[in-house]
Amino acid sequence: MGSSFSRSYSPNSGQNKLNVNDGAKAGTISRMDSNIQYVEAVVCNEGDLKDNEMKVFDIGDDGKVLLVKQKGEISALGTKCTHYGAPLVSGALGDGRIRCQWHGACFNIKTGDIEDFPGFDSLPCYQVTVSEKGQVKVRAKVSDLQSNKRIKDMGLISPCDGSTVVIVGGGPSGATCAETLRSEGFEGRITMIAKEPYLPYDRIKVSKIGAVPDIKTLQARNTEYYQNANIEILTGKEATKVDPEHRFVHLNDGTRVKYSALYLATGSRPRVPGVPGIHLNNIFTVRNYEDAVNILTTLGDSNDKDVVVLGLSFIGLESAASCSSKAKSVTVVGKDTAPLGQIFGMDIGKSLQNLFEEKGVSFVFDATITKCNGEDGAVKSVELSNGNTLPADMLILGVGTTFYTDFLRDSGIEMQPNGAVSVNDKLETNIKNVYAGGDIAHAPVFAHENKHMSIGHVGLAQYHGRVAALNIVRKEKRLRTVPYFWTMLFGKSIRYAGHGKSSNILVDGDIDALKFVVFFFDQSEKVIAVASCMRDPVVSQFAELLYQGKSLYKKDLKEDRFGWTQTIH
Repeated sequence: MGSSFSRSYSPNSGQNKLNVNDGAKAGTISRMDSNIQYVEAVVCNEGDLKDNEMKVFDIGDDGKVLLVKQKGEISALGTKCTHYGAPLVSGALGDGRIRCQWHGACFNIKTGDIEDFPGFDSLPCYQVTVSEKGQVKVRAKVSDLQSNKRIKDMGLISPCDGSTVVIVGGGPSGATCAETLRSEGFEGRITMIAKEPYLPYDRIKVSKIGAVPDIKTLQARNTEYYQNANIEILTGKEATKVDPEHRFVHLNDGTRVKYSALYLATGSRPRVPGVPGIHLNNIFTVRNYEDAVNILTTLGDSNDKDVVVLGLSFIGLESAASCSSKAKSVTVVGKDTAPLGQIFGMDIGKSLQNLFEEKGVSFVFDATITKCNGEDGAVKSVELSNGNTLPADMLILGVGTTFYTDFLRDSGIEMQPNGAVSVNDKLETNIKNVYAGGDIAHAPVFAHENKHMSIGHVGLAQYHGRVAALNIVRKEKRLRTVPYFWTMLFGKSIRYAGHGKSSNILVDGDIDALKFVVFFFDQSEKVIAVASCMRDPVVSQFAELLYQGKSLYKKDLKEDRFGWTQTIH
């Protein structure tokens, strides 16, 4: 008899138990249980799946399921990543989880739970039985097949103990911390302090959107969700002081909030260069929803604006790409000699430069802005360090960030000279029950020999929120960080996993055609990072390799550059 694996979400599971010896008729059966509609059907034979293989099958006429076979067991899950809908059948199958090939989110294959990020929702996980004849039957909620996502049970509706977790920061890290606390059984009060007047939203779309969005379409959850989960969000409030001795957070409206445990996730503010004229109108940073609205509103649809972008990293390039079809001209200015050169190297940078120039975007390298000239209070041109002047009806700044941590200076919480908060591998600061995560955390990075550093990226910020929550509820969890970055530029998807300064590289593919994989080596010829363009899921596979604590060297790539991908299962 073939192996079987079953998991049921039926409210009356005892009444609906499937008999694995019934021969599993090939037809589809629909059932109504407690007003929830289920469908069950034979979707394949056990032999249709090899071990460590994923396939998508139809479940009658009601939808599709992703079947995964690993260690002799078959699991059935939703087919698409809950973040942006990537087909997970093309993702990276690791040991007990799938990592999305687009942005690195990870899902447990036995529960569907999201374990790494970005994203908020888990995958639906369906009941599987295997008959003596080897027929694989799946039973699923029809609603799960339609939505392809599952929100974790938030537990108690009403808090029933006196403890309070205060979360300072209304971004993805704080939101993930709040959700994890509740889903992991925390029964106390949860209060989130959000500087912006909105519920937590998808901030990464700010530099990528082509039309003025409705904030509700960007929000991770609605008001009803937080009310039902008993998560209190104080929007439009800013922390001004933390008093660890008496366990108070002071707010800008003069009130204070008492805490039992504190999670600091205030994130970053865009860096603004101190040059003359920098405070003229139509000069924008790119960080929040208001920034996106202001940029797009000013840009308009008349294609008559000269746009200058300062910065050659992710934010600058994404902003330039978003503006290119709506502007008269777009010019990117930066100190490097190629776009993203510091991250991906000069060869890839030059290829990206060609892509942008084909789309009408110009570059000025080895330069920065020294002065902004205005007319009627608005910027009209910018002077560069090379002596040239560019027309500029709009200036977009993408030159790095500083940390929102000034309010912690007199708190006794240990900080780095740049304002980052020092934490251990559980994200706890030097003060007991005070944690920090996201951009501001100077934390150990597992994939970089646990060296401490601050990394500003949404996936890591959410992961920090989860780890902090687990440690707050005493479910000990140590960081296992694998940096994962991505961008989409003019339809080209670029991924990067790993960390460290490389001494040499190995390219597989064609960089000029922007279809490649690049291996980055340190001086010992160890692979410290992998980047790709239009070659998924190799970067996600490498991220899984690092997560598992394995190493890859140049010698391992001689006979088969991708043979190592089979070692992550």
